[in-house]
Amino acid sequence: MKIKELFKGGKTVFSFEIFPPKKDGMLDNLQETLEQLAALKPDFISVTHGAGGSVPGCSTADVASIIKDKFHTETIVHLTCVNSTFAEVDAAIEDLQSRGIENVLALRGDINPDIPPKKDFAHASDLIAYMKERSSLGFSGACYPEGHTESESLDADIANLKIKVNAGAEHLISQLFFDNAAFYEFRDKARAAGISVPIEAGIMPCVNANQIRRMVSTCGASLPQKFVRIISRYENNPDALRDAGIAYAIDQIIDLAANGVDGIHLYTMNKPYIAQKICESCYNIVKS
Repeated sequence: MKIKELFKGGKTVFSFEIFPPKKDGMLDNLQETLEQLAALKPDFISVTHGAGGSVPGCSTADVASIIKDKFHTETIVHLTCVNSTFAEVDAAIEDLQSRGIENVLALRGDINPDIPPKKDFAHASDLIAYMKERSSLGFSGACYPEGHTESESLDADIANLKIKVNAGAEHLISQLFFDNAAFYEFRDKARAAGISVPIEAGIMPCVNANQIRRMVSTCGASLPQKFVRIISRYENNPDALRDAGIAYAIDQIIDLAANGVDGIHLYTMNKPYIAQKICESCYNIVKS
């Protein structure tokens, strides 16, 4: 099923993100993680593109195949293009279609200052346009509620986002954010710019202070004072920080659902406990 079909009928879509194992011998742990996440009945599970590709049987496409074939849950694979050639993308299309995987989250990918980017694709919109001409896949794109860190302004970033949508992105997943007001402002600006595709809100529960600081430094998300106080008070108490972070994410999700968000995309960090606790509190609210 194409991801865009999940949004028909006006229901709020609820989805998860996971990453492939980064070390040998982690496939059994992954299977257990996927079993627990699939039991929560998400509408789909996305699989990031990363180091897992070097682990036999645990590439992004391998993990997506397990999700779809063994756990009967729709899936979407992340595909980056900054270091890809036309031939490599052609091979990826063939591989995905042979597996029955129908959805791609097209990303530029991070630029490594030590590795010159290849020349075939400069932007995610280029990747979408190229793959759309050569396949029947469905395409999603990333969006940034507070603007991409390389963009001169939020308005400029939304103008680039419209190019991505015009190239064929049928669904958008936002970068993590901790201030719902920023998301609502972004959503309003995107709609005013003529972007009408579904926009899912990306939510990452704060369960590790250092991890959140690293993420914020790379994606540029702002930290509301309420959130800063949570980190300051509980960062030396891992269990308390985990529970407070989950509670903060639950508050975000309830507010987003009440304000008619198209979907919630939960960055699970491969921790089923987090997803379970959030679903216990939010699933019926999101799905009502």
